[in-house]
Amino acid sequence: MLNRTDLRGQVPSVAELRRTLPRAEYDVDAALHHVRPVVEAVRDRGVEAVLEYTEKFDKVRPGGVRVAAAELTSALANLDPAVREALEESIVRARKVHGDQRRQDVTTEVVDGGTVTERWIPVERVGLYAPGGLAVYPSTVVMNVVPAQIAGVGTLVLCSPPQAAFGGLPHPTILAAAELLGVDEVWAVGGAQAVALLAYGGTDTDGATLEPVDVVTGPGNIYLTAAKRLLRGIIGIDSEAGPTEIAILADETADPVHVAADLISQAEHDPLAASVLVTTSEELADAVDKELTGRVAATKHSERVTEALSGKQSGIILVSTVDDGIRVVDAYAAEHLEIQTADAPAVAARVRNAGAIFVGAYAPVSLGDYCAGSNHVLPTGGFARHSSGLSVQSFLKGVHVVDYSQDALREIAGRVVALANAEDLPAHGEAITARFEGERG
Repeated sequence: MLNRTDLRGQVPSVAELRRTLPRAEYDVDAALHHVRPVVEAVRDRGVEAVLEYTEKFDKVRPGGVRVAAAELTSALANLDPAVREALEESIVRARKVHGDQRRQDVTTEVVDGGTVTERWIPVERVGLYAPGGLAVYPSTVVMNVVPAQIAGVGTLVLCSPPQAAFGGLPHPTILAAAELLGVDEVWAVGGAQAVALLAYGGTDTDGATLEPVDVVTGPGNIYLTAAKRLLRGIIGIDSEAGPTEIAILADETADPVHVAADLISQAEHDPLAASVLVTTSEELADAVDKELTGRVAATKHSERVTEALSGKQSGIILVSTVDDGIRVVDAYAAEHLEIQTADAPAVAARVRNAGAIFVGAYAPVSLGDYCAGSNHVLPTGGFARHSSGLSVQSFLKGVHVVDYSQDALREIAGRVVALANAEDLPAHGEAITARFEGERG
């Protein structure tokens, strides 16, 4: 079922690996010309344009944007108790992990009388996005809200697409998750128009002000991603998330049942989802292929999974050694990377590039999606080479506070003037010497 690439006996360069390894075609630039008119219409006409595009794309026209508080209360009251318990546990574990991420202010005494303090200040207002589409993602509400709350963000607004099946409201499980987390501002809007409304703000149909935000986080489809790219600068963004990815580095000790199940679990998300196995064992590859045949046929979203697994973005990479496998997964830089090898912790410790690393047979990606305590909003498309997943730091700004006494400034004044003159910026130096005019040399 999976395409194979045989790299045994080879040591390709990083550049060659980036060209060779499976990757989905995901051209955000190509989507920009579709998105730009939507963004400009929302900028110019506000909620009227939002509702027009909502009706066009989501086949429903809500009466307004903001969801009434009573709808959130009702959604939680009617939530399946087992789902509620699972969400509550997910929240507890996420708060435990993210609570340890909050940076503390640090003051450095540079000289006697001269200090620099790095203050970590939360952004004032954040827009959080929970996708609709092929699945429902209350877990993404948890993953976005918890780190923002721990960072101390002033106000949060959650956006999720309205659903025709629910009278123009977001899915009730999304609303219930928001209520559980204490998020009382929810907008029934999705896609590019959601990002534009978060960036520019507007006036709801009842005359209430919809305030713009400073940062937008959360995954979505290619049009939402294009809108984030277009509006970056007006708003901060977490990342440009593409289709989900799993890579599994495995040797002959891995269980093909586990490997096949995990590859299917990510393929279930989207026909463009990537499932990649990197292995030293051709026998394991054969066994995984055999296991996939039966499991794919039996799974609920068989057609979607089959399309994802047979696409150019998925495949099996055969390598000679685990060392070569590490080179491959580092070049690929997967959103999710599982290590299913002998001495998996030691192998995992050598990996440099991954959004999240799952160690051993009993830490599958699905655990991280819901209840590990880690965050599942992670870099895709190779961005893990240079970017991190969503965390408390995503909502904090580091600000240097400089505090020098007169004597401390006087002591360094000559060097500041020398550098200012070297850069042909004499007024910079004069801003220093003006403070000491009239003093005797």
